[in-house]
Amino acid sequence: MWKIEYKTPVIRVLARMSRKVAKLIEGKIEQLANNPYAPNNNVTALKGMNNYYRLRVGDWRVVYRMDGQILTIVVLKIAPRGGAYQP
Repeated sequence: MWKIEYKTPVIRVLARMSRKVAKLIEGKIEQLANNPYAPNNNVTALKGMNNYYRLRVGDWRVVYRMDGQILTIVVLKIAPRGGAYQP
């Protein structure tokens, strides 16, 4: 199983959203950590960025980076569909 690391802004976003949605997103991230290469994870590689991916959870997007050397998934951003890709 891969280790999950949440950046501080991600923790704040999860704390502000409804508990039901936050639990759903956290559950999907846990599934991803169990098998990040499963074919039906709703994961897409981000173009132009090596080892950066997007996980789709309903109308929410989770942007993360995978570090294969230390088996860590670093969750960088959680945002609604329209705002997930702005810096």
